[in-house]
Amino acid sequence: MNISVTTAEMNDTSYDYMPEVCDVYEVVRFESFAIPAFFALVITLSLAGNILVLVILAVYENVKSLTNIFILNLAVSDLVFTTGLPFWAFYHVHGWQFSEMVCKIVSFVFYIGFYSSILSLTVMSIYRYIVVVQNFSNLNRRKTHTGTLVSICMWMLSVVAALPSLLHSTIIDSPDGDEASKSCTYETHVWQTIATLQQNIFFMVAFAVVAFCYIQIISKVKQTQHGTKSRAVKLVFSIVAVFFFGWVPYNVVIFLKILEDRLVPPFHECLPTIYLEYAFCFSRLLAFSHCCLNPVFYAFVGVKFRRHLRSLLCLFFARKFVQEEQSEQVQNPNSQGSMY
Repeated sequence: MNISVTTAEMNDTSYDYMPEVCDVYEVVRFESFAIPAFFALVITLSLAGNILVLVILAVYENVKSLTNIFILNLAVSDLVFTTGLPFWAFYHVHGWQFSEMVCKIVSFVFYIGFYSSILSLTVMSIYRYIVVVQNFSNLNRRKTHTGTLVSICMWMLSVVAALPSLLHSTIIDSPDGDEASKSCTYETHVWQTIATLQQNIFFMVAFAVVAFCYIQIISKVKQTQHGTKSRAVKLVFSIVAVFFFGWVPYNVVIFLKILEDRLVPPFHECLPTIYLEYAFCFSRLLAFSHCCLNPVFYAFVGVKFRRHLRSLLCLFFARKFVQEEQSEQVQNPNSQGSMY
């Protein structure tokens, strides 16, 4: 990969002026090691954790509960987001070696995962606001209908918001024709800017809604001190806070990269550009780790989740123990089972 020419950046444009402005070799070399290794860890934890959440919801919980429906949507969103990470990990080492259609689909899936996660967390926050602050009991009598309708709307909006990436992503060839320096990105700077601004605005609106909801919720919980509501609020608040604060630096950096594209000061100089590339790398690692963190918060904050997890582990190991016992009895039919 000719990393002195192209900075193989996910969902970003090819910087033909980069080699003339400054040498980003060290930045891209760092990314080629750090990003695949980190993504491998995130992929493993996300698949294990979110699949475990789905299993626990299916086995132990009432999926008709609105909170559980929204948690189900969030777990699916995280898994959708995770499916694109192996391609981006490979991309940072070898450049884009897949077809243009794969480029479009992977970018599309990335944005669906991003937007659906934001919408899931925003909807969860609004729901907690309605339950805790407004005490709207009629909503609970139509749980399945409401949850299904909200979920359908949420996923449709996510797909619509992600459509530009499907329609306008393409493969950009390296100026020197190096196969390893091809990048999967938007076809023009204009569409890159539109996508970035859309992502920023979407994020800021959701952040404002969530902030309003939790200011009201925290005020109400302090007055009532209701234990069950307080635990539910803490769980949802922890998940929402980690997601939004994880994505804030990334959204700030991708906005700054729009200015970098246009050589707006101070990005017409080498040093700020290099610093921004490092910031882009670290903010991306922080943001993309969100898909594996939600199950961790369920385990640490959710009392019921921990109880269900213990039950599931006991069931698994009990079955394994019985299978081993039966296997030993078949192999040693005359054994009396003594451990000595």
